[in-house]
Amino acid sequence: MRQIMPDQRRVGQAPPNFVTVVYCVVAFVFVTLSGGCSAVSPDSGTEGQRLSFEQRLSAPYDQTTIIESLTLDVLPRIQRSPDEIGPRFDGTELLSKGLNVIAALGQDKDGYRTWFNMFTFHQYRLNVIRKYFFFVDDRTGMFRVSRGRGLRFDCELVLSDEVLGGAYAAESERQVAILRYVLENLRKDIDELGADVESPGQNNKMLDISGMLMNQTFEMIFLRLESSPMLTGMLSRDSGIEFEHRSFNNGKIQMVVENDVVKVEIRLGEIARWMGYQQKKSRPVSRVLYPHR
Repeated sequence: MRQIMPDQRRVGQAPPNFVTVVYCVVAFVFVTLSGGCSAVSPDSGTEGQRLSFEQRLSAPYDQTTIIESLTLDVLPRIQRSPDEIGPRFDGTELLSKGLNVIAALGQDKDGYRTWFNMFTFHQYRLNVIRKYFFFVDDRTGMFRVSRGRGLRFDCELVLSDEVLGGAYAAESERQVAILRYVLENLRKDIDELGADVESPGQNNKMLDISGMLMNQTFEMIFLRLESSPMLTGMLSRDSGIEFEHRSFNNGKIQMVVENDVVKVEIRLGEIARWMGYQQKKSRPVSRVLYPHR
């Protein structure tokens, strides 16, 4: 670039020293803003990767349709290789089988993230009557490089005639009865797999611990509903209801009943906070009508 001599400067043109200072300031601001963006971008990128990782983990659950899917549909989905779970996956995922229940239990190499996909089949028809997905991340997020501690629990199951046709004094009692039915079946299915904890190839101790954590979570939900019965009317809303959790501080639950099928979604900790943020931008939770049995 041609150097401008002092007598060649136009009127109002800044001196070279001033230009240098301005350039340095602009460069500093640019670097600072870029650094600020990088403090957010890894978090956003990590968030996207985390969601993608969870979607891969929950693929057997998401791809299985309650009532319609059969044993032969579920087995190929739940028996996965590490490459099918995700690139550079360095954890473990093992199968656990019972008489009518099957589960794939997984954990990452460091032991901070644990999950399971679990399915229960009708004794004679061999179709799926209950399905569960559980994921817990016990890592503490630091410097916005990870989302932090949180839990996700999804389930769908067919309700019994006793629960559907029961006599309830109020709708709130019916909602609580359905939630208790969900917990009872979760316990029953975990107990079926946990009957032979020491069996070679089984990894049911991890499943038992996850079950105890869900017991604690449901009890806190029941306490919340008992203290404010009117909240049961908000369970089916897209935002669900909030409750306090002893280990994860905050939680959210949504429950939707369609015909004889109930769908429950529970989020704890940072996953609950992220779900609330996502709901402001995403479409409502779809409500699929399932036929009666």
